Amino acid sequence: MKRRFEIDAETLPDLPGMMLVTVEALKELGGSATIQELDEKVIELEGVTEAEQAYTMPRDENRTRVNYYLAWARTYLKRGDALNNSKRGVWALTETGSAISDLSGTRVIYDQVTQEERERARLKRLAAKKADAERGEVIEVMAEDGPADEEDWKSALLAVLAKMTPDGFERLAQRLLREAGFTKVEVRGKSGDGGIDGVGVLRVNLVSFQVYFQCKRWKGSVGAKEIRDFRGALQGRADKGLFITTGHFTSQASDEATRDGAIAIDLIDGDRLCELLKENRLGVTTEMIERVQIEANWFEGI
Repeated sequence: MKRRFEIDAETLPDLPGMMLVTVEALKELGGSATIQELDEKVIELEGVTEAEQAYTMPRDENRTRVNYYLAWARTYLKRGDALNNSKRGVWALTETGSAISDLSGTRVIYDQVTQEERERARLKRLAAKKADAERGEVIEVMAEDGPADEEDWKSALLAVLAKMTPDGFERLAQRLLREAGFTKVEVRGKSGDGGIDGVGVLRVNLVSFQVYFQCKRWKGSVGAKEIRDFRGALQGRADKGLFITTGHFTSQASDEATRDGAIAIDLIDGDRLCELLKENRLGVTTEMIERVQIEANWFEGI
């Protein structure tokens, strides 16, 4: 089957093609999916290789090109009313999305949204010029609903994590696991213990599990080989493993982590790590901002 889009280290992929495969993937998944499920299904349908999944963005080695542009594909489909998403990060087809069957359907949405983006940019420039001309007036520009804006804080956080020392990152993982309910969390990173950086105990109802973990600051993608190596270090020692990284896991790594008959390994990539740090307020704080709009025409009518 001919690919609908190509991924390489430099050129931009065909976004309408990515949008079409995203719709097809959702249909195969029953109409809804998490981001990870959706991305992995698209990669499977298009036969994106592990090497292609490792290509990163030019200015951010923690963001892979295929996942970045798939995020834009979802955003365009959402703005075209073909998809919607819940607060839990589940994406679903709408009636409009379900009706898309070929490239012409996604091309129409792409052209429409692109035109809207150009108009929005034009209005921003006009607003900026007006603000410069009016003394003392401050205009706050809110971020657009797109991956480039909503992921900015994650990119900044990952850049901070990349500067941490290896033992400092291990202590951060230790603190995060404690906040998540683990007890007896011990860091063993300096022992050269076959890639195992630490161990902790997780109690679920009346049952306790000993979980060994590996935490690595990583640029780009973690492949299946790294998961196999980690599992090799777990043999005969644990029923479960946890791999934490600032990078991204390839679909092959995800498949290897849940391979039948092997020790199960849970994966936390850079995106999920940022979310967990934010949820547990570990070095990340959020603020509720009140937006005040002044209606000048109302005062003129008094």
